Amino acid sequence: MTTVRGPLAARIICSGAYLAMLTAVSLIASRFASAGAAKRYVAIAIIAAVHLAAFAVMVWSETNYWSQTGFVLTWGLLNFAWLAVLRRPSLAAALSLAMIAVVILLSRYKHDLLFMTANFVDVMIIDDDTVAFLLAIFPSLGPVIGVAIVLAVPALVLAWRLDHFRVRLRTASLGCAACLVALSGLSFAVPVDREDEFLNDNYISKFARFGAVSVADLMTRGWIESDAMVTERLNPVVGDRCEPNHRAPHIIMVLDESSFDISMVPGLKLPPDYQRHFRSFDGKMRSFLVEGAGGPTWFSEYNVLSGLSVRSYGRFADSVTRIAAGRVERGLPHALRRCGYRTFSLYPWMGNFLGARNFQTTTGIEHFLDAKHLGTLEVQPDSFYFDAALRLIDRERSKAPLFLFVYTMANHMPWYNRFRPDLAPEWQDPGNAAEIDEYLRRQALSKRDYAQFVARLVREFPGEAFLLVRFGDHQPSFAKQIIDPALDEAAIARRVSQFDARYFTTYYAIEVVNFTPVDLSSALDTLDAPYLPLVVLEAAGLPLDPSFLEQKKILERCRGLFYGCAGGAEARRFNRLLIDAGLIKGL
Repeated sequence: MTTVRGPLAARIICSGAYLAMLTAVSLIASRFASAGAAKRYVAIAIIAAVHLAAFAVMVWSETNYWSQTGFVLTWGLLNFAWLAVLRRPSLAAALSLAMIAVVILLSRYKHDLLFMTANFVDVMIIDDDTVAFLLAIFPSLGPVIGVAIVLAVPALVLAWRLDHFRVRLRTASLGCAACLVALSGLSFAVPVDREDEFLNDNYISKFARFGAVSVADLMTRGWIESDAMVTERLNPVVGDRCEPNHRAPHIIMVLDESSFDISMVPGLKLPPDYQRHFRSFDGKMRSFLVEGAGGPTWFSEYNVLSGLSVRSYGRFADSVTRIAAGRVERGLPHALRRCGYRTFSLYPWMGNFLGARNFQTTTGIEHFLDAKHLGTLEVQPDSFYFDAALRLIDRERSKAPLFLFVYTMANHMPWYNRFRPDLAPEWQDPGNAAEIDEYLRRQALSKRDYAQFVARLVREFPGEAFLLVRFGDHQPSFAKQIIDPALDEAAIARRVSQFDARYFTTYYAIEVVNFTPVDLSSALDTLDAPYLPLVVLEAAGLPLDPSFLEQKKILERCRGLFYGCAGGAEARRFNRLLIDAGLIKGL
């Protein structure tokens, strides 16, 4: 017996499934041949037109045989599901096409914004922030939706009145079940690659296949990985406040957008003394292992505020801040507030982006200042955000020690254009590819602005102590192509999916003003991102709460690894301890 494999098998399955759908339409038409001839022909024309339109959408948007198969099975699933409810094939097809159009529209909007297409989790956790953000960033979306509804309602009413065909509930249910089983099988047999989410195509097949495995994950393990049970328990927090035995420093954490030490890539021409920007006050170069490759700032945001791993969320990782908002009540800001700190976040975009405001306030940020408060929605030089931080320090420093989480933006993609050429007229490109030279130029701007920021802290606040911790949130998106130029896209995707450290390494650096770090034992030369809150607390000399004491033990056992230690077993155990302690809820 000959077995058909690969694309040929997908082509046969795809063609057969679509032919079966069209055959079903023909059978429906013949079954009701006794209906009025004119209405029958109009109804058949409507059904055929909608199915042909879906076929055209598939050819336009789905780029390979497996994705086309997923599209056809999704189309069948939607049609049969609507048939089970409405019984009318023309209306079922029209509503199915409308749903597909909405998913494609939202995917293209999302890709324009985040360079990722929509997935099923976006639908599972729709919230007010998401809707408000979309309508704010795409003001035309509301009118488009309104016009579409105005046009669609009369068309659906007309289809309802003209369509005298009916499909039995049993037939529709069997068809729906068959498509669902086939789609689920395809989703697990040919899963969507993590890197495929960044490609602006295959909208429906990715959405549906991701949905099938996501629902299975949610039913079997919930939103976050954790052990079913553990015998240990975290000790309760004794008292409401910690009492450091010295004057606590102001703490400033700086997210250095898309920054890493690019000298790790061989063969590049670099400015003189390039690596100085990545050194700490003690002269050390420290590597920072983040959990996102080439784009997701919110991954590192989650790491350094909660002290937890994004990888624990599995397929739901892209939505981590939205999922964690209101549910993860453990983190660096909470620990600092317990020690008397006032906590601020200077966020450079709208606070409803990916639920950032809700997530950060959950982890203990008292004052969330987004782009509206900062007075700009444009990308600004780093000095803009440092100036805002200096004004805040001047205004608030006398009330209590401060924690500031400051974002920078000058080094944000894309790098094919000159960002603010007036800021560095003396700059000379070293002679690399244009994108790399612009990246280096923006890093030079960041280096200069940060040095001026530290100098102003020294000059303007001579009686204040500061601990500054700066880190790169992820590598720039183009880094994947230059780290190992011999690899093709498929090989790079495999390395990224295997968490090859070369694609996830940035840096972290510690700076001090009028302050000597108390304990740097956790500031290892290579550190996983979720441990950074521990480094901050110990460097500031603040007592650790029970959850951070436990995480300190994990750091020592795992030598700076967190999720990657023992195949995720340490992270799963720690998550269960936090759940049992009430610090993670509803996940």
